[in-house]
Amino acid sequence: MTFRICALCAFVLTTACATSRPAAPPIAKRVPHSVTVHGDTREDEYAWLRNRSDPDVLAYLEAETAYAKSFMRAEAGLQERLYQELLGRIQQTSASVPYRKGDHLYYSRTEEGRPYAIHCRKRVEPEGPEEVLLDLNALAEGHRFFRIKAFAVSDDGNLLAYSVDTSGGRDYTLYLKDLRTGALLPEHREHVDDVAWAADNRTLLYATEDAAKRSHRVWRHELGAKEDTLVYEDADEHFNVYVWRSRSGEYLFIKSRGRDTGEVRVLPAGEPRSVPRVILPREEGHQYSVDHRGGLFYIRTNSGAPHFRLVATPVDATGRENWTELLPHRESVMLEDVQLFARHLVISEREGGLQVFTVMDLTTGQRHRITFPEAFYEVELDRNEQWNTSRLRLRYESPVTPASTFDYDMTTRERVLLQQQQVPGYEPSRYTTERLFVMAADGARIPVSLVYRKGLRRDGSAPMYLKGYGAYGSTPSLGFFSNDVSMLERGIVVATAHVRGGGDLGETWHDAGRLHRKMNTFTDFISVAEALIARGYTSKERLAIWGGSAGGLLVGTVLNLRPDLFRVALLHFPFVDVLNTMLDPSLALTVPEYEEWGNPTKPEDYAVIKQYCPYTNVKAQPYPAVMVMAALNDSQVMYWQPAKWVARLRAMKTDTRPLLLHMDLDAGHSGPSDRYAFLREVAFTFAFVFTELGLEQ
Repeated sequence: MTFRICALCAFVLTTACATSRPAAPPIAKRVPHSVTVHGDTREDEYAWLRNRSDPDVLAYLEAETAYAKSFMRAEAGLQERLYQELLGRIQQTSASVPYRKGDHLYYSRTEEGRPYAIHCRKRVEPEGPEEVLLDLNALAEGHRFFRIKAFAVSDDGNLLAYSVDTSGGRDYTLYLKDLRTGALLPEHREHVDDVAWAADNRTLLYATEDAAKRSHRVWRHELGAKEDTLVYEDADEHFNVYVWRSRSGEYLFIKSRGRDTGEVRVLPAGEPRSVPRVILPREEGHQYSVDHRGGLFYIRTNSGAPHFRLVATPVDATGRENWTELLPHRESVMLEDVQLFARHLVISEREGGLQVFTVMDLTTGQRHRITFPEAFYEVELDRNEQWNTSRLRLRYESPVTPASTFDYDMTTRERVLLQQQQVPGYEPSRYTTERLFVMAADGARIPVSLVYRKGLRRDGSAPMYLKGYGAYGSTPSLGFFSNDVSMLERGIVVATAHVRGGGDLGETWHDAGRLHRKMNTFTDFISVAEALIARGYTSKERLAIWGGSAGGLLVGTVLNLRPDLFRVALLHFPFVDVLNTMLDPSLALTVPEYEEWGNPTKPEDYAVIKQYCPYTNVKAQPYPAVMVMAALNDSQVMYWQPAKWVARLRAMKTDTRPLLLHMDLDAGHSGPSDRYAFLREVAFTFAFVFTELGLEQ
């Protein structure tokens, strides 16, 4: 039996006005639809939700969101208090540390009450007044969503190439601005990803996407031209293309990258019309990246080195026979990146799950490691636009130390604190961090990072917020989140499980949690939760879990496997309809991600994905309280994934705990672009978690 959801939506809204909690949640219609693959027939009764043009679809999503808002209306006071807390911890009027590029210092700043940043610069010599390059507040007027991606200034400082998305769907339009006059140039381009200026200050290389959101072509645009020249196209749908310029400024690089295989082309930045040449032809399983200095290319390669090694080769002789090894492969160290300067090489590595930087003096060959004071932390290179310098710009933070920007002298080893994030009312001495390891079922040691208020009693009484991701070789952030202070101040232990599938312990850690070994990701997370409970950090009744995107897949799977282990779950843009998604090659990201999840057109891959897919494995059993945040314009996890999962979960679960779906009709995969709207969303989700954990408000 079917019905018009709009009538239900009206029912939900009127009921919400009469009571503190709505009387009944929306119920999605069930439309018989079966899928048969490899002789296996599965029901997909909510497949109709994929049809965005069906008015019942939008009505259902609106009804779910109205129900979530009406359900949370009882916590309106808590939401407002939380919003004021969160807002009170940010410096609404602030400016970033300027970085030098050419004759100018570039920075961005924010103003109280305005939701977006303002990008500016000042001339260095002679010192000049502030020039506003882009006021995103003005550009965002009339748009419910606004985000900038590319921001590239030509060498002479006269032209700015920038790209913006106004849909939330990661669909960026490229614009060119004359910074001498402030006028936009007439040319603009659609569906743009990376951009890079050539050395002639009038030629721009840029990459564009196809209908499946795959970056597949690189174009050359010459100032004033109506038509652009195709420089390179990768027809292999497993690959995306990227374009950038070397830090030396002498070369432009074009990379084709799949999950396991890569290929780099190069052309002189001073000769942008030249034909790109291949540095190393693609070979299955060979991934490499390239940078330049002097007469050498520096190649980070996994050839014979799962955790990568570094070699150098003459720019005109890049075959393996010409390689000179600079850094050998090491079993316990992942070589993640290298950055070249005129006299120094900065090596970014991951060891024991932590980011470490080593500086090599290319004149003397001497090396030293940059040390950091805390047990675990997040550190990254900031904007380093100058080539001939001994100063390295770093950004350092930890769960208890706000983001701090340093200049580090690579010769004298001195560091100067330039700026630390201001967090009004925050006292770092009130909190502590801890790193421990949990034994997985197969004997693997899973790192766990904890932060909590000092004086924690390990008697199981403390609430906990456990986060996880575990995919793509990505490493969860160990940085500072001012919003988390609202949890810490309420006695919540904030924990991160560094499960397999991530890159915490190198590429072998990633390999141990993908493809046919993907179940390790989920059993690792369960092992961590069980261990933290057994060690008295929390209890089942006090444990909240969170995951976003592929982390939402993690949470959705463990909820099916062990719903008894958790009290409440929060999911953002969750990848929960994995099997149907990976069976549809027309969708964005599907084909390139076969190397992460498997290709279910192969029977053995189909069986593995079916084993853990959250939507496929929803059961008639009790589940924890669940809140799902999603977005209609999400181009990475399509809106119907969380919508279908919630619909099936609501129909099958046997408990009466709340299940809420909030669908943002204006945003994309990363949520609201307006910083104030984002804080409102955080307050909304925190209020749900705090209430379900029974915290005193």
